[in-house]
Amino acid sequence: MNKKRIFAYGAVLAVLCVLVYLQFRTWKNFDWNTFWAEWRMLQPLHILYAAGLIYISYFLRALRWKIFLRPVRKEASLLGIIPATIIGFTGLTLLGRPGELIRPYLIARREGLTFSSQMAVWAVERIFDIAAFTILLVLAVFLPGTTLRLLPEYSEVRIFGFLFLGLATGLSLGAILVERSGEALAGWVEKRFSNRTTTLGATIAQKVREFHRGLDTIHGPVAFVEISMVSLLMWAGIALAYLQVIHAYGPALESMTLADIFPLMGSSMVGSLIQLPGVGGGSQLATITTLQRIYDIPHELAASCGILLWLATFVSVIPVGLVLAHFERLSLRELSQESSQQEEDMVVSPPTS
Repeated sequence: MNKKRIFAYGAVLAVLCVLVYLQFRTWKNFDWNTFWAEWRMLQPLHILYAAGLIYISYFLRALRWKIFLRPVRKEASLLGIIPATIIGFTGLTLLGRPGELIRPYLIARREGLTFSSQMAVWAVERIFDIAAFTILLVLAVFLPGTTLRLLPEYSEVRIFGFLFLGLATGLSLGAILVERSGEALAGWVEKRFSNRTTTLGATIAQKVREFHRGLDTIHGPVAFVEISMVSLLMWAGIALAYLQVIHAYGPALESMTLADIFPLMGSSMVGSLIQLPGVGGGSQLATITTLQRIYDIPHELAASCGILLWLATFVSVIPVGLVLAHFERLSLRELSQESSQQEEDMVVSPPTS
């Protein structure tokens, strides 16, 4: 582990320690006996349903990637992309940010494509993820008759919805700009930063070109609709997985509806930006805080539910991922190092096409 990564993890750990301290300082009467009692009352079948829905989401992610590959690998095998997807998310869970590159790296290697081309797909995939989730969130927050309107903190939920809508809109407009003037924009960035930090300018320009190539994988309106529908279906399934975990607590949380889930998912996504490999932290804290503040859930139940949501929707991939990696004789750490080196090489010698 290099010094840069150690510093980054140290900074994240410090932030998480402060957040945990601030959270638990407000819980002066936290009852650990009640906390453990909540775990004993769980209904296991709901947890299994949730894990099953999460694995279906990995299948849909693989299917979406196959659609992205049509222009260059029409014969790409879905059965080859699915294991790469599961192994990739296992690496992300266990290794954090360095493991995030494993999935595009594995797919590139298996399909005989360049790593840069699959990083381009990965970049475009993020746009569809945010856009699809935002559509579902906006429907849950703003449709007439939504149960979220009954919450005392509905005004805060509306602000949250507007923030995601602004993010999705900004990313979409940025995608349109890159699609139309990607090379010109990359050249401007390189020129703008040439007298300051060459590495920064080259890195940003490379990301712009990478994203521009990724947009080329959307080969017409039919593919766009297919990718959009798969993305919406996938995020709806993830929301149902969250709901299954919530309902595993029985009468205590059975009044929560599917609409209530989307602000909870959004807070988890935001919290996941600050977390440690294999430990998480940010995601759990965000969901615990949302359950407590927005839905007025007791401290002990909120803490239990926040941890279980993370385990069921994020960590549940690990057993199957490790089995697949072992079966294929792959080392997650080696894959992470190789993909990181590939990313560095892309900056030093960016592809020209």
